[in-house]
Amino acid sequence: MKRVMRGAVLASVAAAAVTGCVTDKGACETMSKGCEPSVVVKPFGKTKDGQLVQQYTLTGAGGVVMDVIDYGGKVVRLFTPDRTGAKTDITLGFNEVAGYETHDPYFGSLIGRYGNRIAKGTFTLDGVTYRLPINNEPGGLPCSLHGGKRGFDAYVWHSEPLSEGRSVGVKFWMTSPDGDQGYPGKLDVTVCYWLTPENVWRIEYEAVTDKATPINLTQHLYFNFKGEAEGTILDHELTLFADRMTPVDKGLIPTGEVVPVKGTPFDFTTPWPIGARIQADNEQLRFGGGYDHNWVLNNQSGKLAPAAALYEKSTGRFMEVWTTEPAIQFYCGNFLTDQVPSKKPGKKLCYRGGLALETQHSPDSPNQPAFPSTILRPGAVYKSATEYRFGVK
Repeated sequence: MKRVMRGAVLASVAAAAVTGCVTDKGACETMSKGCEPSVVVKPFGKTKDGQLVQQYTLTGAGGVVMDVIDYGGKVVRLFTPDRTGAKTDITLGFNEVAGYETHDPYFGSLIGRYGNRIAKGTFTLDGVTYRLPINNEPGGLPCSLHGGKRGFDAYVWHSEPLSEGRSVGVKFWMTSPDGDQGYPGKLDVTVCYWLTPENVWRIEYEAVTDKATPINLTQHLYFNFKGEAEGTILDHELTLFADRMTPVDKGLIPTGEVVPVKGTPFDFTTPWPIGARIQADNEQLRFGGGYDHNWVLNNQSGKLAPAAALYEKSTGRFMEVWTTEPAIQFYCGNFLTDQVPSKKPGKKLCYRGGLALETQHSPDSPNQPAFPSTILRPGAVYKSATEYRFGVK
């Protein structure tokens, strides 16, 4: 994919704005079908320590529009059409940097070095024990979550716009120094977001290290196909291409088992409304307060393959998730509350008002020798890709 210099991108955006393809808010309410793809770059605000945060508005040729910031690679807004063609923001986020710094629910964030949980904030690698910050204690059991107290979601990344043909995107890159949050090795990370004419959001991850280290990068976007702050996601129908899952203890750490989902509330091998079985008398649901679990995908080849599908019947919005990863975490917003403000004036979010589908390696893999390894060594290149494919039916 080739890079496009910012001046050229802004010139193309100015022409697009004249035709009404992009509104001054970076939304797509007035965007017509067939609008030329473009990227708008503008300031989003500053972090509490004074760093400038840039916003990239990606306008896709197929009708999807994304607002993305270089603070944590966060997707702030995601507009997709419903079956009538009306476009709505279907993701949770904040209008200001302060919202992300204050509430921190990982809305739309790049997650690293290690997505999900590591038990007791410790692991042993090549005979050396490493200790990570404890920033999560579900069930009263401590763990390190999503990279620690300051994961990749809390950094301002280097960034630049991208373009190839009728696809547009943004490239993020950063260096995580040796010892960052307790992890060994200097890690150079590059992540590219692409928005294609087919309404595919493709994420490409790449990293190299100078010392062996665990790595498990993912994206923590929250979806609500009815629109942000428009109720719960319990009526969304979910399919997971996974016959097995990894049960957890009360601290949400995998026990090491991999068990079949057939005959349990975790069987989404055919479409099920998320709320249909969430109140079942099931120990795993009690531990998670609902669904907050890891499914082992049927495809383990490392090649791009289907992982999940999501449908909301009132709008007709439909999405497929494809990934090269071996597992996926389904989280249904069990810790969201109405104390979290919405991007919509005067509105707040609600309990289970969004869901996340995080492609990944399994949680606590550095401590689970039976799980696929997450160790990256010098001379090797970490590569992963995930696609969110949007449509209607």
